[in-house]
Amino acid sequence: MRRPNPWPRWRRVRQAVQIVAFILFVYLLFAALQRRIAFPLADLFFRFDPLSALGAMVSSREWLPRLAPALITVGVTLALGRIWCGWICPFGTLLEWLSVPRANRRARELSPHWREVKYLILAAALIGALFGSMALLVLDPLALLTRTMTTVLLPGLNHALTALFSVLYPVPPFQGVIGGLEGLLRGPVLPVQQPVFAGNALIALIFVTIVGLNALAGRFWCRYLCPLGALLALISRVSLLRPIIGDACTRCGRCSNVCGVGAIQTGDNFRIVPAECTVCLDCLAACQEAGIGFRPALGRPRGWPAPPEAYDPTRRRLLAALGAGVAGVVVMRTGAGARRPDPALIRPPGAQDEAEFLSRCLRCSQCMKVCPTSGLQPTFLEGGVEAFWTPRLVPRLGYCNYGCHACGQVCPSGAIPPLDLATKRQAVLGVAVIDRNRCLPWAHGTPCIVCEEMCPVSPKAIRLEEVAVIDARGEAAVVQQPHMVSDRCIGCGICEYQCPVEGDAAIEVRRSGS
Repeated sequence: MRRPNPWPRWRRVRQAVQIVAFILFVYLLFAALQRRIAFPLADLFFRFDPLSALGAMVSSREWLPRLAPALITVGVTLALGRIWCGWICPFGTLLEWLSVPRANRRARELSPHWREVKYLILAAALIGALFGSMALLVLDPLALLTRTMTTVLLPGLNHALTALFSVLYPVPPFQGVIGGLEGLLRGPVLPVQQPVFAGNALIALIFVTIVGLNALAGRFWCRYLCPLGALLALISRVSLLRPIIGDACTRCGRCSNVCGVGAIQTGDNFRIVPAECTVCLDCLAACQEAGIGFRPALGRPRGWPAPPEAYDPTRRRLLAALGAGVAGVVVMRTGAGARRPDPALIRPPGAQDEAEFLSRCLRCSQCMKVCPTSGLQPTFLEGGVEAFWTPRLVPRLGYCNYGCHACGQVCPSGAIPPLDLATKRQAVLGVAVIDRNRCLPWAHGTPCIVCEEMCPVSPKAIRLEEVAVIDARGEAAVVQQPHMVSDRCIGCGICEYQCPVEGDAAIEVRRSGS
């Protein structure tokens, strides 16, 4: 009598772990947003990301203890294979859920040589890191997902719910329910102030494109493009737990049809490619003959370490990727934006050494996520191509809160130092400059002291001087004109944010030294 197949139960365990990991990722996103957890937990997933850890440590030439837990992921991969990809990674889980189901995956499988792309991306990213550039870390899957949720999904959800509540609240039967939901969600879950992010349309487009590629092959990103998957695939070639096809296999192809990442090769060379296997257990659950399984690689058995694959990058292509990485760094660092950054390129507190900041920043958007005013925004080309999607303060959209130091607490790589609040309050981000041609008291003789009132430092960085002027109506008036005391200014930007002048503010923060 045939023994019952135990693997469907283990597959359900794997699916449960995926759900728990994804819920934890989303929970940490919201909890950090509302300061409801200790900050060391807010970047938990990034701490276990080997690509972020390797890139940041190589680029900064420094051991970063905060990213040391990534060694656990490496150890688990050496023991069990790409468990991270099949069980933990929230981006991979989301792409698995969003994959287009079809009866025969083999009919839509792309050329195996597509798989070398992720290795070439990894090579270019690491050679860039070797030269101190983290630009290609924008493609880390955790950074991609966090950036998308921070700048697109959360603001969109907040806006949609606000619009829905405003439509339904005037309807008497819904007032009690809407009021209760508003009190339940606003603050504990959703921000009180609608967050806005510049350039989020491009971030949304990239995310939609990655999801849309699933129509070509399930988990297209994971199969062909993910640099973290490539790194773990290289490690898993020597993992101790090996997927094997046994003598009971009838070559029916069920396992290949259900494999979400196409790790099972069919035809004359019917086998499982260890580097591509994410240990999802779908193949074992589908097999009716017990012809497939996992076996420890003890005593250096045949096939261990895994042999090279036909799609492995050739030496020529690998050298081309390395050359592209070097050329990319050279091009980025010889552009005008790299030599003379935009005066409005204001970095977060404690991150004023631009070269050091760029060598550590993961482009993960963790800091933007926790900024209570949405003042931290993705950089576009203000600092050159190398600074793309790094955080910068845009005071017209949001200021650096004098009582907040969250960005440094959640930064996984230390690109933004974890300053205590007292030290952060002394950190100089830039210096405010008054445009007397736009300032109401200076240009129009209109009374206004908003900037001085808002300045949080003591003594204030803006002093008022009472003068007699002719106002816009041609009448004599006495107004208080603001003057900067630059050596007191910390560049927090609240003066620029609160300035009542339409369009560009009459007082603007400029990068220190610009």
